[in-house]
Amino acid sequence: RALDETWKLDPSHDKAYGLINIGLTYRNLRAHLLDQDKLFVLSSQALNEALIVSETIGDLRSLSYTCGYLGTLSEDQKHYQEALKFTRRATLVAQQVNAPESLYLWQWQTGRLLKVIGETEEAISAYRNCIHTLQSIRQEMSTCYGTPQISYRESVEPIYFGFVDLLLQHSASMNKREQVEPLLMEAREAVELLKVAELRDYFQDECMGAPQFRITRLDTISKRAVVIYPLVLSDRTELLVSLPSGLKRFSIKIGAEVLTREVRKFREKLEKRTTWEYLPHAQKLYDWLIRPLEPDLTSMTTDTLVFVPDGPLRTIPMAALHDGKQFLINKYAIAITPGLNLTDPRPVKRENVKLLSAGLTDSVQGFPPLPNVADELQAIQGLYGGYSMMNRDFLIRNLEKELRDKQLTIIHIASHGHFESDIRKSFLLTFDGKLTMDQLEQYVGLFKFREDPLELLTLSACETAVGDNRAALGLAGIAIKSGARSALATLWQIDDRATSELVAEFYRQLKDPAISRAIALKRAQLKLLNDRSYDHPSYWSPFILINNWL
Repeated sequence: RALDETWKLDPSHDKAYGLINIGLTYRNLRAHLLDQDKLFVLSSQALNEALIVSETIGDLRSLSYTCGYLGTLSEDQKHYQEALKFTRRATLVAQQVNAPESLYLWQWQTGRLLKVIGETEEAISAYRNCIHTLQSIRQEMSTCYGTPQISYRESVEPIYFGFVDLLLQHSASMNKREQVEPLLMEAREAVELLKVAELRDYFQDECMGAPQFRITRLDTISKRAVVIYPLVLSDRTELLVSLPSGLKRFSIKIGAEVLTREVRKFREKLEKRTTWEYLPHAQKLYDWLIRPLEPDLTSMTTDTLVFVPDGPLRTIPMAALHDGKQFLINKYAIAITPGLNLTDPRPVKRENVKLLSAGLTDSVQGFPPLPNVADELQAIQGLYGGYSMMNRDFLIRNLEKELRDKQLTIIHIASHGHFESDIRKSFLLTFDGKLTMDQLEQYVGLFKFREDPLELLTLSACETAVGDNRAALGLAGIAIKSGARSALATLWQIDDRATSELVAEFYRQLKDPAISRAIALKRAQLKLLNDRSYDHPSYWSPFILINNWL
């Protein structure tokens, strides 16, 4: 009925867009209704009529959309040359009227079509143009890409990963390292752009990831650390690994769906401290993610593995992967980081450490008590001194005053924390309220602008929901959000006596200037692993070191 009524209208802007929307609706219905041929004909008729209207009234924007979507219809029918003809016209017109909001769609479509017909280098060029256009309008898109349930990442991920897939496939056809490595680097950089955009989208903060200090590539810092960058694609998982000889690619034929399912089973079983049901999943993930690298790792003096996890891999502790004889933590210290750039990486200054510790032992606001927090804070103070706030002293206004007035090296918060997909529901519990992520940045973020920024932020009783990739993203981004060089946090809340013992040992080890933060955490985790009361990984593995591991 809408098509009949729109057909009767005189040529106009509204008629052109009405016909475009009707044509798209018929196309979208093809996936849900039986008479697909008829729906295709109706879609094609509506879009061809929109083309005539756009040309008649000289409306170049609607002309670009019409040509572009006619190209999409031809792509659906596998008429690729016809699709390219329409798409190139759409691209040209969008450039003429400076319409980046549609231009990126046609550049992406061009890339897809060129890939299918085997024009790989031209397809890569089209994808490059598309991502350049996307970056220019990313901020606007993040506030208008559709319903609030759709994140910016969900709306553009197919573009970035389509580009990455193309670059990796192209690199596989090259024989010389000097040809392969630039393509691998470019693939990694494309995902980095998406990761930064995703962090800004999650924290609703356009300054996330903006450099406050000297920025250093993390894969150039330590010769004893190996950086592992997983790329989870629909049909396989790629590992880009920074080795002394350069960037190396490992391809595992496990796609996103299978990997996600295995990761979720592993996380679910891992939290059950009464069973060893997690072990088959720990071994399977080890075989997929670590086993292919073993020959290279064993030939080096590697002591630390730094993961840049993506998607579901953010929700699990890599330390608990198992080779059939021992856990990964038995062999290497483990750290994670949300992205490749580290803020001014350098070891902790062990001399003149100024520490603020805060925590709750009492039950407040309906949350259970954490009786061993008192021992935890006492042990840390015995090592470093500093100022402590507990229970009724741990008020938001007191925390703000301490952070504003004191030059601190380490902030340790032993209280309930919760990270969700919605940043507005993520918080740290104080005696008198819930400290939001914005407040945390407001108070802790003061250190961003001081000569010596905060070295370490520890959150020793926080948790993220099982299978919630965005919540885990929030946890991973906390060091960046707060302006701390690194953060120590937990993926799920555990027995607070085990927490107290692990944390105390971590800080004892951290006093040794000869070892890194990552090694200090490894030793603390191994202490619990070697204690029969706490040898189950549910006790020691959820502790993760985020960002700077030195």
